[in-house]
Amino acid sequence: MRAPDHAPHNLPDIAADLLTRLRRQHPRVHCVTNAVAQHFTANVLLAIGATPSMTMSPTEVEHFVRGSRALLINLGTLDDERRKSMNLAADAAVAASVPWVLDPVKVDRSAFRADFARSLLTRRPRALRLNAGEFEALAGTPGDRDQIRQFAKDSSFTVAMTAETDIVSDGRDIVAIDNGHPLMTQVTAMGCAESAVLAACLAVETNPLVAAASALLVYNIAGEIAAERSRGPGSFSVEILDALFNLDTAELRRRQAIVKVT
Repeated sequence: MRAPDHAPHNLPDIAADLLTRLRRQHPRVHCVTNAVAQHFTANVLLAIGATPSMTMSPTEVEHFVRGSRALLINLGTLDDERRKSMNLAADAAVAASVPWVLDPVKVDRSAFRADFARSLLTRRPRALRLNAGEFEALAGTPGDRDQIRQFAKDSSFTVAMTAETDIVSDGRDIVAIDNGHPLMTQVTAMGCAESAVLAACLAVETNPLVAAASALLVYNIAGEIAAERSRGPGSFSVEILDALFNLDTAELRRRQAIVKVT
C-alpha cells in the first residue's frame, strides 16, 4: 500500500496560509548564525512576522533554544565559541523537541567544517538547507533530483538545495521551484536569511517538506518583487524586506513557478 501523499500540490495557497500563521503567532526563532548574517537575518525574520533571538553565548544559548519555537544553526564564520554554542543548541533542541535547521555554510571549503556538520547531522535536524557545492561535500555526489531524494531518504530529514532551480525533498516527494532573481546572489547573507525563513516556517508547520517548499517559494518571489523595484544590490537588500512584509496570496499565485511536484 502506498503511503499517504505529502506533496504540497497547491503550494502558493499553502505558503500564503503559512505566512498568515507566522504573522498571527510571531514565533520566536533562535539563530546561532554567523557574524556577517546576524543583522540581515533578524530583519528578514521580523519582516515575515517571526521574532528573532540571536545570542551566541554558551552560557545562555540552551535556555534561549528551549523557549523558542525553532532553531537555525549556520556554520558561517565558525569559531570555537560558536562551535561550542552550536553543539549546546542542537542538544537543547533535540531534548525540547524544537525543530531545527542546519545551514552548512562552506563545508565544501574545509574538511574540518564538513566533519563538524556531519556530527551535527547525527542530531537529526528537521531540514538541511544548502547549495550545490555544500550538498556534494556532504553527500559525496552531485545534487541532481534523484540524489537529493536519496540523501534525504537515507538521512531521514528534508533537504532543500538552492540553485537556479531549487529542489526540496523529504526522501519521497520532490518539489522544484523556479522562482528567484540573480540579484539574490549579489547581497551577502541572503542564503543565510533564507535558512532562517525555513526555520520560521517549521515553527508553525509540522510537515518539513511543506515548510521548506513554502519558505523557498515565499523568499524567491519576494526576491523577484524586490528586483523589479531596486536599482542594484543596495536598494535590493531593503526592497526584499518590504516585499516579504507585504507578500500576499494573489502575488504568490500569480508568480509561482513550480516546475514539478512528484
